[in-house]
Amino acid sequence: MYLLYFCLWVIFNGNLTLEIVIFGLVIAAVMFAFTCKFAGYSVAKEKRLIRNIFRIIRYIIVVVVEIVKANLAVIHLILTEKEEAEPMLVTFQGDLKTGIGQASLANAITLTPGTITVLLENNTYTVHCLDETFAEGIDSSVFADRLKEIEEH
Repeated sequence: MYLLYFCLWVIFNGNLTLEIVIFGLVIAAVMFAFTCKFAGYSVAKEKRLIRNIFRIIRYIIVVVVEIVKANLAVIHLILTEKEEAEPMLVTFQGDLKTGIGQASLANAITLTPGTITVLLENNTYTVHCLDETFAEGIDSSVFADRLKEIEEH
């Protein structure tokens, strides 16, 4: 976070002089201390984030790939007249431990076309699926696997 503050300082200034670097280092330190004190941020959280950065990037790539695949499935469902959509609600119990992990899974499900997370309560997800084919394997999705991997480390 400290480096992010410093980089933003340099970018917003548009120049790179000794004076800007010195002021930037001081201002980034003050902003980092403020963030740690009032926003519940810590160096330990930053270390954990850095350790998991490749897993997080992998998760983002998986989400993007699944969004593309779901888009193609929805397009196929719309363009084929012989099939009629059969919407349904699916409820399943997740096994993610953190609130961030649970919310990330709910958001990933909602981001993929054809599915919307209607309710997340006590790690129980209720998802509306545009068609019953979108409900297959939703309880053991690749999103949950990647998020469990991030939570474990």
